[in-house]
Amino acid sequence: MENSFKVNLEFLSNKINVMLNDKQISKYYQYMNLLLEWNEKINLTSITRQDEIILKHFIDSMTVLKYLDKYNKIIDVGTGAGFPGIPIAIMKEEKSVTLMDSLNKRIKFLEDIKQKLDLKNIDLIHSRAEDLGQDLNNREMYDVSVSRAVANLTTLVEYLIPFIKIGGICICMKGQDVEEEINDSKRAIELLGGRIKKVDEFYLPDSDMKRNIVIIEKIRSTNKRYPRKAGLPSKEPLK
Repeated sequence: MENSFKVNLEFLSNKINVMLNDKQISKYYQYMNLLLEWNEKINLTSITRQDEIILKHFIDSMTVLKYLDKYNKIIDVGTGAGFPGIPIAIMKEEKSVTLMDSLNKRIKFLEDIKQKLDLKNIDLIHSRAEDLGQDLNNREMYDVSVSRAVANLTTLVEYLIPFIKIGGICICMKGQDVEEEINDSKRAIELLGGRIKKVDEFYLPDSDMKRNIVIIEKIRSTNKRYPRKAGLPSKEPLK
């Protein structure tokens, strides 16, 4: 392993109060190399520089770890190349992490990651969020649903809230401007059985990249009509 990778990853993770052991660092290094290797065959990420992968993918994903302490069953909805789900699984071996994506070629990539990084706590599901959210084996079966850079908040909550049990949380990882999205999504969140618990705003360490994490708690069961059929949440967001 390149020493610069280890030094940079440890330095930045320490800044968000995440301590890594050598085994975890090694898994991140493997993950990066597999990501770059697969990225030449299928489009997984436009971020290919080592320092940017560390900050924008790995550290960014680790910013959600502090919300997970009392929860055990997590689903990453629209996981893409595995963010934040794979970093969660690397750091929290005791938790069950389900990665869901609608593209089968991404699931094949994630299967390779699971096997080569020996991540026994991961399950993979090829599905659309709207279909899986109506599936009785998955609906209201998780403590946490999380998503990064998938959709506008009003659309996103219709994907995420149906997966979680009452008392569970949604973690919506957003960029810098969220006030308007939050205001627009309040009715949808209420309809789906949730309420905004808090919004954490911060910068990724040693950067000018602003992030917002919107935490929504589930206070009552989601009406059976949600999520609506595939495509509708994005075409006709709940008003």
